Amino acid sequence: MALIRLFFIAFVVLSIVYLSLSLYSRARARARLEGEWDESDKTMPRDAFVREGLQDYDGSLRRKLIWGVYIVPMALVCLTIYLVNFA
Repeated sequence: MALIRLFFIAFVVLSIVYLSLSLYSRARARARLEGEWDESDKTMPRDAFVREGLQDYDGSLRRKLIWGVYIVPMALVCLTIYLVNFA
């Protein structure tokens, strides 16, 4: 029962961290795209340029690496539990 409670609390905390990190990363990508638009020749509207850039960001490796917030800590906890009990 304690293990289930540990995983539940860890999931909640990691979800908050994931959401914060995801929103921060998306805001930085938006700011970078707006800066690029300001420096470019402005062939397309700003909103369209930013929207297109954020669609590219949604499929990027950086966005997928944020999932490591869940994977790495949970894997380390499972490894620690295994090593303490069976090694």
